[in-house]
This record gives sequence, C-alpha cells and structure tokens, in this order.
Amino acid sequence: MLNAGLALDEKKEGAPKLWRPKRVLVTPAALEWDHGRAILERAASLGSEIVELKSNRLTGLAGENERQSYVNAKTTLAVVVAPPGKLRLQPIPPSADWRVDLAEGCPAHCQYCYLAGSLSGPPVTRVYANLPGIIGSLADYAGKGTVTSRSPDRIHEGTTFEASCYTDPLGIEHLTGSLAATIAHFGSWQAPVQLRFTTKYDAIQPLLGIAHGRRTRIRFSVNAMPAARFEGGTAPVSARLYAMRLAALAGYRIGLTIAPIMPVENWRGAYGALLQEAAAATRDVPDLDLSVELITHRFTPGSKTVLNGWYSGSDLDMDEQTRVRKTTKFNSVKYVYPSEIMKQMRGFFEKAIEDYLPSARILYWT
Repeated sequence: MLNAGLALDEKKEGAPKLWRPKRVLVTPAALEWDHGRAILERAASLGSEIVELKSNRLTGLAGENERQSYVNAKTTLAVVVAPPGKLRLQPIPPSADWRVDLAEGCPAHCQYCYLAGSLSGPPVTRVYANLPGIIGSLADYAGKGTVTSRSPDRIHEGTTFEASCYTDPLGIEHLTGSLAATIAHFGSWQAPVQLRFTTKYDAIQPLLGIAHGRRTRIRFSVNAMPAARFEGGTAPVSARLYAMRLAALAGYRIGLTIAPIMPVENWRGAYGALLQEAAAATRDVPDLDLSVELITHRFTPGSKTVLNGWYSGSDLDMDEQTRVRKTTKFNSVKYVYPSEIMKQMRGFFEKAIEDYLPSARILYWT
C-alpha cells in the first residue's frame, strides 16, 4: 500500500505526455465542418504538418514495406467524415448497449492490440469531423439496448453507449475535443443514459470541470507490470490510476478494465499488487462508483499475423499449442487459455477484488 501511495504522490509532479502526430491528413469533406477545422488548428499549434487532400480518399500511407507502412500510419492523424454506417449504431456486448465511434485507430503501440485484424489497411488514426451528426444520432437508440437496458443486474446504468471500441478517445482528446463535447451532451441529456469509454492515458484534466451529471463512466485500462511492458506509447499504470482518482473526485463514475489478463510469472503477486494500487487510488473518495471488467488475453490467426508484422521482435506469448481453439458464433477462430488456467485466474480475481476493492462491482469476466 505504501508503494502505491508513493507512486500516486509522485505522479502529482508530472504532466501527461501528449501525442503529436507528425502529419495530419484532412479530406475536403472534413474541412466543411467547424469541428474538423478546429482539430486542424489544434494540430498545427503542436507543430504537425497539415496536408489537405484532393479527394476524400486517404493516400500517402504506404511505405516500402509493411513495417514502414505501419510507421507512416502510426505517426499520422487523418481528419475525415464518418460514413453513414457509423451513424447506424451496433450493439457491443458485454460492455454496453451501443457502440458510438468518435474516431477509429489509436496512437499507442500495444503488442497485443485488439484492433489488429479488426480494422483494414494501415493503422492510421481517423478522427471524425462530423461530430454534431454523430451526437445527433444517439437519441434514436435510447431505451432500445439489450446489454444494460434489459439486464436486471445493470439496468440502473440505463442505455449505455461505448465510445472506445475502435479507439482510445482520451489519447487524442487534446487534438479532437470530441470527448469533452460528448460528455457535455450526456451531462445535459435528461434521460437514463450513460456514456462509457476506456483509456490507457492520463490527460484527464480538461474533462474534470465538465458538467457530466454522472452520466459518464471513465474506465482505466490497467495491467500488472510484467504485462504492462507490452503497452508502448501509453501512460504509466501509476499515472492512469492517479488520473482515475482525479476523475472519481470530480464525481465521475469510474472503472477498471484489467486487460489483457495473462498468467505471467508470479501472476497472483503481480495482479495483487495492481489491485492494491487501485485500492490506494480510490481510498477516501466520496460516493465512489467503481466497476471492474476482467478480460483475458486471446488472439485470432489474423491478428497474430498482423501483430507479428508490426512487432517482429515481441516476446508476447501467442503459441497456439498452449491455448484452446474456439469457434465463435460467427464461425471465426480465436485462441484462449485452457479452462483450468481460466478457472484459477477467475477465482483469484473474484476473491482479490472482494478483499481489496469491496465496493467494486465486477461486470463480467471474459
């Protein structure tokens, strides 16, 4: 507990490290929106090169090889208009009723990245200029979900909207301002609704003064130190936990997304230490509303191929021989840990969370 407290105190001295894209591509359609032009102004003030494209198709991302294409994409921000399909929301179990995309792609370099194999093309971060249209589409979905809206255990959350399915919105908020605008919208929305997002970043200060009406839950994705080393370009775990404390003190509902859980060496001790840090971060927070989501590591054949191309030197364990092959209801294949290991880890977390974070609610294990 003392080590956790010291880590949190030390974080008070530092400032979040903000991503600065090397260049920003903007489409003609995005320039028609005030929100799109505001994003360009923020990026230009950070020294990013602004490139106005001639058409609404993204170009100039391909490199001489796969690795160079990855580098080009990861140092680029694209300001585009979300296609009409993005305004037709899709369910996103087990997290929330509906997925709302403010952006697509992420500036981090996580060697287990869940987006690998899910999104096509180079991993450029696309942000949407037509934010008013995205926000305006949400009212049609209130009261119509099936994950929280009809769940006896979670119906008190209302209709939930997940904003971090394909991005980390806090990691790009200093450029977009989209998250603040969406939180403010939910704060003024007089209905049983809730915005949810997960982040591996700590630049929480611009969100603390927003009139959020406790209709936003900010979840911080964290991991034990032996596993957190795979999360390049993100904020340190101690910084995320301090940001979580600040958010809770500002009245936000908060959450821990512990992911991806791995049976690393001495995993019980490592994850126990993480939960002790989380307990220190939430100590003495009034009216604390804390949820926990527990997600084990898994991969698909497609994601493994992509990740091995992006991070050829990684020692992340993706050995099919030590996993169980599962077929999803969509006939896709994924590799998960054997049932005995899953049982051991789940039992540990349920007991440890009860001990260290007795007021927390575990939403799911997967």
